Amino acid sequence: MLVVMNKNARPEEIDAVVRAIEERGMTARPIAGGDRVSIGVLYNKGSVDPSPFLGMAGVMDLIPVTRPYKLVSREFKPEDTIIRVGDVAIGNGHLTIMAGPCAIESEVQALTIAEHVKKAGAQMFRGGAFKPRTSPYSFQGLGEAGLKILAKVREETGMPVVTEVMDEENFDLVQEYADVIQIGTRNMQNFSLLRRAGQARKPVLLKRGMSAVIDEWLMAAEYILEGGNTEVILCERGVRTFVKHSRNTLDLSAVPVVRRESHLPIIVDPSHAAGRRDQVIPLSRASVAADAHGLMVEVHHEPDKAMSDGAQSLYPEQFESLCRQVRAIFDISRHEA
Repeated sequence: MLVVMNKNARPEEIDAVVRAIEERGMTARPIAGGDRVSIGVLYNKGSVDPSPFLGMAGVMDLIPVTRPYKLVSREFKPEDTIIRVGDVAIGNGHLTIMAGPCAIESEVQALTIAEHVKKAGAQMFRGGAFKPRTSPYSFQGLGEAGLKILAKVREETGMPVVTEVMDEENFDLVQEYADVIQIGTRNMQNFSLLRRAGQARKPVLLKRGMSAVIDEWLMAAEYILEGGNTEVILCERGVRTFVKHSRNTLDLSAVPVVRRESHLPIIVDPSHAAGRRDQVIPLSRASVAADAHGLMVEVHHEPDKAMSDGAQSLYPEQFESLCRQVRAIFDISRHEA
């Protein structure tokens, strides 16, 4: 249930409703949004009897919440969440492009690519310091040395950096260096890691699991919000199907569904969906046309020498073309809206 307070409700009236909820063995979560405060009711067993709250001072309305995911749903928060990372805004009304190599290989490599992608129009730099690989013999990332290179990129270019955390053990270390903490597809249902992300002081980018339905994905985000971190960016990156013409199948239908169901911003990773360079630009155009809030794209100046995912990495000049095309689509869509 959601308790909607009057626009002019006093702090003591809000506190009284919070106490009334908690005295009944439930958890109250005040949610600021728009011009009024709402109070979400969590950990209720079954439906909530609205009668004790109807006559309380400052209460305007009581709204039942039908979705299993509560805090991420539009029933709890009708307004779109806009996440700000430095000067970069992610959410409705903005097109945010994150770009960089799959893996940080050296300072020269990272800075060279960062210079290219910033010039082309990227606002954020992505790069893996810890790499989850299918084979234990593949390059696993530079670890803390890679994180220090990412910090150097931010210092030199001014771009915020996004990188993946693999486990709880390294969470504090990644949080120290990253501006946005990524939880990858293989960890989408690592619930202890999600709970740790709920305590984080940084925004979290949550990728959809490769076999996850949308409800499971949103429930994973619910773990993070329930822990107190309200800054979650959802990332569609393709799901595993029977096809062989691409690594995964990009589920563009997820974009309008998530935008309808949740207030959280959603971006698309066409690189991991395709697994092939020639599909990345068309899938990027389609993602922006479907109203995604942004893209995460892999770029490498020497993809044939890349230590991870070179086949899906764009050359800098291809990325420059991508930025021009998707921004034109975004401008048209915004004008028509």
